[in-house]
Parts: sequence; structure tokens; C-alpha cells
Amino acid sequence: MNLVLMGLPGAGKGTQAERIVERYDIPHISTGDMFRAAIKDSTELGLQAKSFMDKGELVPDEVTIGIVRERLSKDDCKKGFLLDGFPRTAAQAEALESILADFDRNIHYVINIEVDKNILMDRLTGRRICKNCGATYHLVFNPPAVEGKCDRCGGELYQRADDNEETVQNRLDVNLKQTKPLLDFYEDKGYVRNIDGQQDIDKVFRDVVELLGELR
Repeated sequence: MNLVLMGLPGAGKGTQAERIVERYDIPHISTGDMFRAAIKDSTELGLQAKSFMDKGELVPDEVTIGIVRERLSKDDCKKGFLLDGFPRTAAQAEALESILADFDRNIHYVINIEVDKNILMDRLTGRRICKNCGATYHLVFNPPAVEGKCDRCGGELYQRADDNEETVQNRLDVNLKQTKPLLDFYEDKGYVRNIDGQQDIDKVFRDVVELLGELR
């Protein structure tokens, strides 16, 4: 099964990705992991990517796409893969189609985990971190026993700057703008399967398993 996983920040992609790769024994391939592996192996493309990353610049599409091609050619991808974080644009999606065609393969599903934007705001702005020991809490899903105090060490809890409402709102807006053309591209191909990410985590995964059962 060849899968692409999509969803906005806070939708629960990471949790579902872990469960999918464990159940179906396919590699979880994220852009960051691919870059790190290519750099570690000192491949030509990995070194090119590193030269851009070291300068704080975005890695050009041709380098990213080349690294994706290298990764998907590995033996562990022969029975399937879960792509996460790539493609990010319709142009990258077209390049992925070309890569897979060369391998005589295709995408089976684009799993899009849908969550209402207001719920994502609650999820992302509710995180609190202990200044002393770094323990993480959530005001709704994992609140401390005493408001503003760490259960472990009694330290003061704080909200990271990138978790404040304005920053989160901007991050979601940017992601929505970026992902819409990509979702439209895959909708036209008939690949997209929307999963309700507002349910309990276990129920979300059961829906994913039911969907993937169609490929067996």
C-alpha cells in the first residue's frame, strides 16, 4: 500500500502515522527523515540539501525530489510506504507521480485527517510546559493537578511563543493555503479519502484500518 498522509497541524497525523506503520509494517517516510538519512550517508543529493539547510534556505524542489526518488527505491519500500510531509505542492505531487510511474507503481490513497479549525486552535493553544523540568501538559487533554504548576516538580508552567493564538492562527492559515492546491490535485485523481480526526484517537485509527482493508 502506497499512502500519502495529510492533515493540518494538531490533526493527529503523528499518532496515526505511528499506528499505521506498526500495523502494516511499512516505512514512515517524512521529509526531515529523508534529508537526515541522505546527509548521514553523504549522498550527492544529501550534501546538496545540507548546503542549503546550513544557510537556512529552503531545499530546492529538484534536490528534494531526487532524495525522494532515492528513498523510494530502497528495498523496504517494495511492499509500500507512508509519505508524510511530501509532497507539499501540486508540482511535487506531479513529480511523485512520475517517480512512481518509473517504478511501475502508484498512490493508492491520500489519507486526509480532517479537523475543524476551531478545534485545532484549542488543541494547539492549550499546550503548557514546565519551566523547570520540561514536562508537557494540555489544559484540556492533560491538565496539571494544580493550575499553573507542574505535577512532577512544582515548577511554573508557561505557554511557548509559537503556541499563542495569533501565531497558531497564522500557522493554520498558511497551511490551509498551501495544502488546498495539493488536495485539489489529488481530489481530481480520485485518491483522497477524508477521515474524521475529531473522534477519539482509537476510533480515528479504526476508520483508517477499515479504509486500508479495501487494499487487502
